[in-house]
Amino acid sequence: MVSETKTKKKYDWIATLVVNYKAYPTAFGDKGLAIALSAERVAEEYHGTVRVVIAVPATEITRISEVVDKAVVYAQHVDPYEPGAHTGYLPVEAVKEAGAQGTLLNHSEHRLVLSDIDRAVRRATQLGLETLVCADTPTAAAAVAALSPTMIAIEPPELIGTGIPVSKAKPEVVTNTLKLVRMVNPDVPVLTGAGITNGEDAAAAIRLGTVGVLVASAVMKASDPEAKMRELAEAMVKATEKK
Repeated sequence: MVSETKTKKKYDWIATLVVNYKAYPTAFGDKGLAIALSAERVAEEYHGTVRVVIAVPATEITRISEVVDKAVVYAQHVDPYEPGAHTGYLPVEAVKEAGAQGTLLNHSEHRLVLSDIDRAVRRATQLGLETLVCADTPTAAAAVAALSPTMIAIEPPELIGTGIPVSKAKPEVVTNTLKLVRMVNPDVPVLTGAGITNGEDAAAAIRLGTVGVLVASAVMKASDPEAKMRELAEAMVKATEKK
Protein backbone atom coordinates (compact mmCIF):
# COMPACT_ATOMS: atom_id res chain seq x y z
CA MET A 1 0.00 0.00 0.00
CA VAL A 2 1.16 3.55 -0.61
CA SER A 3 2.49 5.38 2.42
CA GLU A 4 1.28 8.97 2.77
CA THR A 5 4.60 9.87 4.37
CA LYS A 6 6.63 8.47 1.47
CA THR A 7 4.41 10.15 -1.10
CA LYS A 8 4.93 13.54 0.54
CA LYS A 9 8.71 13.09 0.42
CA LYS A 10 8.94 12.66 -3.33
CA TYR A 11 10.38 16.14 -3.94
CA ASP A 12 12.69 16.24 -0.91
CA TRP A 13 15.60 14.53 -2.68
CA ILE A 14 18.42 16.18 -4.55
CA ALA A 15 18.58 13.33 -7.09
CA THR A 16 16.66 10.24 -8.14
CA LEU A 17 18.01 6.89 -9.30
CA VAL A 18 15.48 4.65 -11.04
CA VAL A 19 16.47 1.07 -11.88
CA ASN A 20 14.25 -0.68 -14.40
CA TYR A 21 14.51 -4.44 -13.92
CA LYS A 22 12.95 -5.08 -17.37
CA ALA A 23 12.67 -8.86 -17.86
CA TYR A 24 16.35 -9.67 -17.51
CA PRO A 25 17.21 -13.06 -15.98
CA THR A 26 18.37 -11.17 -12.88
CA ALA A 27 14.90 -9.58 -12.48
CA PHE A 28 13.14 -12.63 -11.05
CA GLY A 29 13.23 -14.83 -7.98
CA ASP A 30 16.22 -14.78 -5.68
CA LYS A 31 18.34 -12.72 -8.08
CA GLY A 32 15.74 -9.99 -8.33
CA LEU A 33 15.31 -10.02 -4.58
CA ALA A 34 19.07 -9.69 -4.05
CA ILE A 35 19.19 -6.61 -6.28
CA ALA A 36 16.26 -5.14 -4.36
CA LEU A 37 18.09 -5.64 -1.08
CA SER A 38 21.15 -3.97 -2.61
CA ALA A 39 18.95 -1.05 -3.68
CA GLU A 40 17.63 -0.87 -0.13
CA ARG A 41 21.16 -0.57 1.28
CA VAL A 42 22.06 2.16 -1.20
CA ALA A 43 18.79 3.98 -0.48
CA GLU A 44 19.51 3.83 3.24
CA GLU A 45 23.08 5.05 2.75
CA TYR A 46 21.93 8.02 0.65
CA HIS A 47 18.65 8.60 2.45
CA GLY A 48 17.70 12.26 2.19
CA THR A 49 19.93 12.87 -0.83
CA VAL A 50 19.25 10.19 -3.46
CA ARG A 51 15.88 8.54 -3.86
CA VAL A 52 16.22 4.98 -5.17
CA VAL A 53 13.32 3.56 -7.18
CA ILE A 54 13.18 0.01 -8.53
CA ALA A 55 10.70 -0.81 -11.30
CA VAL A 56 10.15 -4.55 -11.01
CA PRO A 57 8.11 -7.14 -12.93
CA ALA A 58 4.52 -7.50 -11.75
CA THR A 59 5.26 -11.00 -10.50
CA GLU A 60 7.92 -9.65 -8.14
CA ILE A 61 6.13 -6.63 -6.66
CA THR A 62 4.77 -8.33 -3.54
CA ARG A 63 7.88 -10.24 -2.51
CA ILE A 64 10.12 -7.22 -3.06
CA SER A 65 7.85 -4.63 -1.46
CA GLU A 66 7.73 -6.76 1.67
CA VAL A 67 11.50 -6.57 2.22
CA VAL A 68 12.34 -2.97 1.33
CA ASP A 69 11.45 0.27 3.06
CA LYS A 70 13.79 3.04 1.90
CA ALA A 71 13.85 1.88 -1.73
CA VAL A 72 10.62 2.66 -3.59
CA VAL A 73 8.95 -0.11 -5.58
CA TYR A 74 7.32 0.69 -8.92
CA ALA A 75 5.46 -1.50 -11.37
CA GLN A 76 6.85 -1.47 -14.91
CA HIS A 77 3.45 -0.79 -16.47
CA VAL A 78 -0.26 -0.48 -15.74
CA ASP A 79 -3.24 -0.50 -18.07
CA PRO A 80 -5.80 2.32 -17.92
CA TYR A 81 -8.70 0.02 -17.10
CA GLU A 82 -10.77 -0.51 -14.00
CA PRO A 83 -10.91 -4.05 -12.60
CA GLY A 84 -13.32 -6.15 -14.62
CA ALA A 85 -13.51 -8.17 -17.83
CA HIS A 86 -10.05 -7.29 -19.17
CA THR A 87 -8.17 -10.55 -19.61
CA GLY A 88 -4.40 -10.16 -19.57
CA TYR A 89 -4.42 -6.50 -18.53
CA LEU A 90 -2.96 -4.99 -15.37
CA PRO A 91 -5.22 -2.48 -13.56
CA VAL A 92 -3.74 0.14 -11.27
CA GLU A 93 -5.58 -1.43 -8.32
CA ALA A 94 -3.68 -4.69 -8.87
CA VAL A 95 -0.20 -3.21 -8.56
CA LYS A 96 -1.24 -1.06 -5.60
CA GLU A 97 -2.63 -4.09 -3.78
CA ALA A 98 0.60 -5.95 -4.56
CA GLY A 99 2.59 -3.21 -2.82
CA ALA A 100 3.78 -0.87 -5.58
CA GLN A 101 4.07 2.82 -4.77
CA GLY A 102 4.18 3.93 -8.37
CA THR A 103 4.50 2.80 -11.95
CA LEU A 104 6.60 3.29 -15.04
CA LEU A 105 4.58 4.16 -18.15
CA ASN A 106 5.24 4.38 -21.89
CA HIS A 107 8.70 2.85 -21.93
CA SER A 108 9.95 2.45 -25.49
CA GLU A 109 9.50 -1.30 -25.08
CA HIS A 110 5.88 -0.86 -23.98
CA ARG A 111 4.42 2.10 -25.83
CA LEU A 112 1.07 3.71 -25.08
CA VAL A 113 -0.92 6.26 -27.04
CA LEU A 114 -1.24 9.65 -25.35
CA SER A 115 -4.89 9.14 -24.45
CA ASP A 116 -4.03 5.92 -22.58
CA ILE A 117 -1.12 7.63 -20.82
CA ASP A 118 -3.57 10.32 -19.73
CA ARG A 119 -6.04 7.78 -18.38
CA ALA A 120 -3.33 5.76 -16.65
CA VAL A 121 -1.79 8.83 -15.01
CA ARG A 122 -5.16 10.04 -13.80
CA ARG A 123 -6.18 6.64 -12.45
CA ALA A 124 -2.83 6.14 -10.71
CA THR A 125 -2.94 9.61 -9.20
CA GLN A 126 -6.48 9.06 -7.93
CA LEU A 127 -5.31 5.90 -6.20
CA GLY A 128 -2.22 7.51 -4.67
CA LEU A 129 0.41 6.01 -6.94
CA GLU A 130 3.29 7.93 -8.51
CA THR A 131 3.90 7.88 -12.26
CA LEU A 132 7.15 8.04 -14.20
CA VAL A 133 6.34 8.51 -17.88
CA CYS A 134 8.98 7.93 -20.54
CA ALA A 135 9.17 10.11 -23.66
CA ASP A 136 11.33 9.66 -26.73
CA THR A 137 11.48 13.28 -27.91
CA PRO A 138 11.29 16.75 -26.35
CA THR A 139 7.89 17.40 -27.94
CA ALA A 140 6.54 14.10 -26.62
CA ALA A 141 7.85 15.02 -23.17
CA ALA A 142 6.06 18.36 -23.38
CA ALA A 143 2.80 16.62 -24.28
CA VAL A 144 3.23 14.29 -21.31
CA ALA A 145 4.04 17.22 -19.00
CA ALA A 146 0.53 18.56 -19.60
CA LEU A 147 -0.80 15.39 -17.93
CA SER A 148 1.05 16.18 -14.66
CA PRO A 149 2.82 12.87 -13.98
CA THR A 150 5.12 12.60 -10.98
CA MET A 151 8.21 12.51 -13.22
CA ILE A 152 9.21 12.31 -16.88
CA ALA A 153 12.19 10.43 -18.30
CA ILE A 154 13.60 11.48 -21.66
CA GLU A 155 14.86 8.35 -23.47
CA PRO A 156 15.73 8.34 -27.19
CA PRO A 157 15.03 4.66 -28.03
CA GLU A 158 17.98 4.33 -30.39
CA LEU A 159 20.37 4.77 -27.43
CA ILE A 160 18.68 2.40 -24.98
CA GLY A 161 20.97 -0.48 -24.09
CA THR A 162 23.82 0.82 -26.23
CA GLY A 163 26.03 2.12 -23.46
CA ILE A 164 26.06 5.46 -25.29
CA PRO A 165 24.44 7.97 -22.91
CA VAL A 166 22.02 10.55 -24.23
CA SER A 167 23.57 13.00 -21.77
CA LYS A 168 26.75 12.90 -23.86
CA ALA A 169 25.69 11.76 -27.34
CA LYS A 170 22.66 14.03 -27.66
CA PRO A 171 22.76 16.62 -24.88
CA GLU A 172 20.51 18.89 -26.94
CA VAL A 173 17.71 16.34 -26.55
CA VAL A 174 17.94 16.73 -22.79
CA THR A 175 18.20 20.52 -22.78
CA ASN A 176 15.38 20.92 -25.30
CA THR A 177 13.23 18.59 -23.22
CA LEU A 178 13.83 20.66 -20.11
CA LYS A 179 12.98 23.86 -21.98
CA LEU A 180 9.69 22.54 -23.35
CA VAL A 181 8.61 20.75 -20.20
CA ARG A 182 9.22 23.85 -18.10
CA MET A 183 7.09 25.87 -20.50
CA VAL A 184 4.21 23.44 -20.10
CA ASN A 185 4.54 22.33 -16.48
CA PRO A 186 7.57 23.53 -14.50
CA ASP A 187 6.61 21.37 -11.52
CA VAL A 188 7.37 18.06 -13.25
CA PRO A 189 10.92 16.79 -12.62
CA VAL A 190 12.80 15.34 -15.61
CA LEU A 191 15.15 12.35 -15.54
CA THR A 192 17.68 11.29 -18.16
CA GLY A 193 17.53 7.77 -19.55
CA ALA A 194 19.03 5.74 -22.40
CA GLY A 195 22.60 4.52 -22.35
CA ILE A 196 23.46 5.65 -18.82
CA THR A 197 26.31 3.32 -17.86
CA ASN A 198 28.57 4.87 -15.25
CA GLY A 199 28.94 7.65 -12.73
CA GLU A 200 30.20 10.18 -15.25
CA ASP A 201 27.10 9.62 -17.39
CA ALA A 202 24.90 10.23 -14.36
CA ALA A 203 26.87 13.35 -13.41
CA ALA A 204 26.49 14.67 -16.96
CA ALA A 205 22.72 14.23 -16.68
CA ILE A 206 22.70 16.35 -13.52
CA ARG A 207 24.89 19.01 -15.08
CA LEU A 208 22.46 19.31 -17.98
CA GLY A 209 19.70 20.12 -15.53
CA THR A 210 17.79 16.89 -14.99
CA VAL A 211 17.23 15.55 -11.47
CA GLY A 212 18.31 11.97 -11.92
CA VAL A 213 18.65 8.97 -14.19
CA LEU A 214 16.69 5.95 -15.35
CA VAL A 215 18.92 2.92 -15.90
CA ALA A 216 18.47 -0.77 -16.61
CA SER A 217 21.29 -2.90 -18.03
CA ALA A 218 23.98 -0.88 -16.24
CA VAL A 219 22.70 -2.34 -12.97
CA MET A 220 20.85 -5.49 -14.01
CA LYS A 221 23.82 -6.85 -15.97
CA ALA A 222 26.52 -5.61 -13.59
CA SER A 223 28.81 -8.07 -11.84
CA ASP A 224 28.16 -6.06 -8.68
CA PRO A 225 24.76 -4.28 -8.95
CA GLU A 226 25.09 -2.68 -5.53
CA ALA A 227 28.45 -1.12 -6.35
CA LYS A 228 27.04 0.18 -9.64
CA MET A 229 24.05 1.79 -7.90
CA ARG A 230 26.36 3.35 -5.33
CA GLU A 231 28.60 4.68 -8.12
CA LEU A 232 25.64 6.33 -9.85
CA ALA A 233 24.24 7.76 -6.62
CA GLU A 234 27.58 9.18 -5.49
CA ALA A 235 28.20 10.78 -8.88
CA MET A 236 24.83 12.51 -8.83
CA VAL A 237 25.38 13.82 -5.31
CA LYS A 238 28.77 15.27 -6.22
CA ALA A 239 27.47 16.80 -9.45
CA THR A 240 24.57 18.41 -7.58
CA GLU A 241 26.89 19.82 -4.92
CA LYS A 242 29.09 21.38 -7.63
CA LYS A 243 26.04 23.01 -9.22
